[in-house]
Amino acid sequence: MNAATLAFARSNGRPRRFAFDMVLMMAVGGILLLGLVMMTSASISIADRQVQEPLYFLSRQLFGVAFGVLGAVIMMTIPTTVWERLAMPLLLVAFMLLLLVLIPGIGHEVNGSRRWLRAGVMNFQASEMARVLLLVYLSSYVVRRQAELKEELKGFLKPLGVLMGAAALLLLEPDFGAATVLMATGLGVLFLAGVKLRHFLALVAIAAAGMAVIAVTSAYRLKRLTAFLDPWADPFNSGFQLTQSLIAIGRGELFGVGLGSSVQKLFYLPEAHTDFVFAVLAEELGLAGVIVTLALFVLLVWRSFYISRLAAEAGLAFQAYCAAAFGIWLALQTFINIGVNMGILPTKGLTLPLMSYGGSSIMVTLGWLGLLMRIHHEASTSGRLAVSRAPAGPRRSPRREPEESDE
Repeated sequence: MNAATLAFARSNGRPRRFAFDMVLMMAVGGILLLGLVMMTSASISIADRQVQEPLYFLSRQLFGVAFGVLGAVIMMTIPTTVWERLAMPLLLVAFMLLLLVLIPGIGHEVNGSRRWLRAGVMNFQASEMARVLLLVYLSSYVVRRQAELKEELKGFLKPLGVLMGAAALLLLEPDFGAATVLMATGLGVLFLAGVKLRHFLALVAIAAAGMAVIAVTSAYRLKRLTAFLDPWADPFNSGFQLTQSLIAIGRGELFGVGLGSSVQKLFYLPEAHTDFVFAVLAEELGLAGVIVTLALFVLLVWRSFYISRLAAEAGLAFQAYCAAAFGIWLALQTFINIGVNMGILPTKGLTLPLMSYGGSSIMVTLGWLGLLMRIHHEASTSGRLAVSRAPAGPRRSPRREPEESDE
């Protein structure tokens, strides 16, 4: 009996320990802690003015983190094959959520957008959960229809139709930023699945053209999308948010003005604790804080793709696409949020994952990270079992030493 077979025999019949990814946990923990500190710093003044409770937003964010961690623990206990089998029902739930927010009396309207559902004392943003469910379905589809997706155009058009239907519902809320990120993430997953390059490029061009047409047909949306080109042309109206964000980032210089010492968060920078928390971070912690933040996000994105590759090598295709979908979404939304804060992209109203204020966003993101941790566990244990179950190979007889001659 060789060493691998002996190890398997000793472990057979007893539960295997959960394979935690410590790098993933440290990256998430670092972003969460930094986000809580900066979100509190950015919101303390507005919370004191609005509800006379400086830590109001921190307490609500901690509530979201607690439920998100609980969701992550639950996700880690559920085999990923359950989600693969439930892909179609989950797709229907996603569309139901996107439809419910559009119904008057059910969907809750804030600042002219109907994106939220009432969930007790908090508002739940339906698009956050719908995005995850749609991408889980897409990951299942590309595994089930791998041959059709690679060989026939209709294999690509079917999931594209699902993505476009969901994007259309998001635009009705309206939520142009979420629709854009969902389409881009979905197309990224389809590209990884091996769709023909000419089909992919053609339909990406069509999708981009469609989004451009949607953008220019709305005067309000077009104004928001083009204001970033020259925010100083109208610094007290359409360019107000961006000019205040740029001032905040510029004031930070190398090491910042000090934690809690931001001036722009004092009612100058709108949505400082949600969409523009990065600008407050840059002002208070400077370039050094920005580099640390970017490094943590790069580490988290890299780890997502590492887990995706680990799952692919273990033969877990559905799990690999789910992990890759998370990495693509995280990279896109982080890039867009920071790009908006720095004035290189138009304002989209997208939060910075795990850092901006938003209970539904942080709960869903942490739950998705629980699924990512489960994928790491299954991929790691599958790899170890594959090694332990490998055949021992032919046995060799012990080498016989030549006998000494009597001569």
